[in-house]
Amino acid sequence: MEFRLKKLRKERRISQLKLALDLNMNQNTISRYENIEREADYETLIKFADYFDVSLDYLLGRCDKEK
Repeated sequence: MEFRLKKLRKERRISQLKLALDLNMNQNTISRYENIEREADYETLIKFADYFDVSLDYLLGRCDKEK
């Protein structure tokens, strides 16, 4: 399964720091999610999906349509 957080962030030209600040997280945590060193809980996944305006299925690589 592909976790598309890094792809979405880079496509939108958002730094890890900005994403972390916008979502009230730590930049290191964002990095660990992107590198699949840490798994996001449901609440965090929803925050990412809402932030990037994509479906959870797209974020988790289960489909190729963003919505």
